Order: sequence, then structure tokens, then C-alpha cells
Amino acid sequence: MNQSTITKEITPLTQNDCFTLFSRVKKNFNFPLHYHDEFELNLILNAKGAKRIVGDHIHVIEDTELVLVGPNLPHAWFTHECKSESIKEITIQWHNNLLDDVFLKRNQLHFIKKMFERSSKGLSFSRETIEGILPRILSLEKKSGFDSVMSLFFILHDLSTGKGMTTLSDSGFRDNGKISFNSRRIDKAFDYMNNNYGKPIVLKDVATLVNMTEASFSRFIKKRTGVTFIDSLNEIRLGHATRMLIETTHSVAEISYNCGFNNISNFNRIFKKKKGCTPTDFRQDYSGTRIFI
Repeated sequence: MNQSTITKEITPLTQNDCFTLFSRVKKNFNFPLHYHDEFELNLILNAKGAKRIVGDHIHVIEDTELVLVGPNLPHAWFTHECKSESIKEITIQWHNNLLDDVFLKRNQLHFIKKMFERSSKGLSFSRETIEGILPRILSLEKKSGFDSVMSLFFILHDLSTGKGMTTLSDSGFRDNGKISFNSRRIDKAFDYMNNNYGKPIVLKDVATLVNMTEASFSRFIKKRTGVTFIDSLNEIRLGHATRMLIETTHSVAEISYNCGFNNISNFNRIFKKKKGCTPTDFRQDYSGTRIFI
């Protein structure tokens, strides 16, 4: 696997969700080095010998680990020397504005605020902290509604006040322009594509929206994100498509059409290139539990 390529992941979270939890048991790690706009808390059990990359920090892990990754920080786990047949992975993702800056400035949120700030470089937690919090993370997938939201907040609070929190990446790593867009034009373009992914979208429309020529915007988005306009649009559409494959019983053809792909063969080709399998295989092989709160 090429660990030098960094992929922007479009998660299946919508603005109506508070968080999503994905739980599964697997034999290997097959997701590429990637980053996304959301916070991610990743619990991994029975994966001694796997390699973890967070920012510029590389580490071979033990059999139990819990890591908090801040928005737009590249991260991945690779099988490496792990021989386990039953790796347990629980991934929790939530919007970077779920707890906004105004709320986080309150005294009672001080420790969570500091933890979120430190997570911009990635944080790992001690075995003692993990053992104390483990039952509650494992039970989170059995909860629903407001109860699950409050349970997540309690977990975050207890993690933020626990001992043995370790910062992973160097601060200088975040200066890479590919990781932090820091651009209202890019944000506006991505908002437009996210809100209209099921409709025809062409470069001219988005360039006009941000007051740029097609050629200028094409260069601009490639420079800021590391991928072309078409790849960015396809990633957004694939994010919505994978959620539909998980949550609905719609046919692959319906999902392809609903997500703005012009034909099913094109959808299958792009999906397989990005995900390593066809949409049908993805749905059939899906062996985890995904919940959206």
C-alpha cells in the first residue's frame, strides 16, 4: 500500500446527525492514509503489531489502543506485523462544530476544549484510561437518541480529565497546505457540492459561484486540496453513496442515479477505484454495525 498518498475522506455524516459509530471485527486494515473534516475517536483491540500513522508520527501498536484524531489530520492503521484473526475496531466520528467555540469556553468544558485543541496533532490514551472507559464505549452502539449523545459527552469528559494522554504528531506537520484548506472559496464550493450532489454539477457553475474563471478555480482547488475538481466531486458523491448502501435497500442503480453519477458503469468503475470493491460487494461484505445519531 502506498502510504505517501493522502486521501480526503467524505464521511457519511449529515448535518442532521450528531455522530456516527462504526463497529466491526476484521482480519486486516485496508483503508488508506486519509483525513476528513470530523473528529474521530478510534478504539482498536486485538491488533498487536499493526502500524499506526497519525500526522508524522508512526508507531507499532500493542493489543489495545484508543486514539483521538482532530479534523483534517492524516491518519491510518496498517496490518504490518499483526497476525490477529479478530481485530475489533470501533470508530466514532462527529462534526467539528458539534460543540462550538462559544459552548467550549464555558468553565465546565475547559478540559474537553483543551483535549480538542491537542487532538489537532492526534492523542493516544493510556491503558489505564482505556480500561476505565472501555465498557462505556462498547455499550455506546446499543444506545440511541439523546441518551447516546449524553453518553458520548460523558466519555469525552472522562477522557479529557484522565491521566496518560500523549500527543502524537509534531506541530509543524499541520502547516501543510494540503491538509488545512483555510479558504472561504473552497468551503463555499464544497458546501455547494454537498448540497447538490444528486444534480448535474459542472466546473463552470462552481467557478462562477466563487467568482473565479474555470481555469483559475481548477488550479486553485487542486493546489488547496491536492485533488482535481472532478475527484473532489466524486468523493462527495461516493460518501453519500456508501451511506445509502449501508442504510437503505435501494438498488445500486438507484443509488448511482440519486448520487449524481451519469450511468451505473461509471459509478461502479469509480467506486471500485476508490474503495477497492464494487458497490454490490461493499454491501454484501459489509460486516459491521453502523449507527447514526
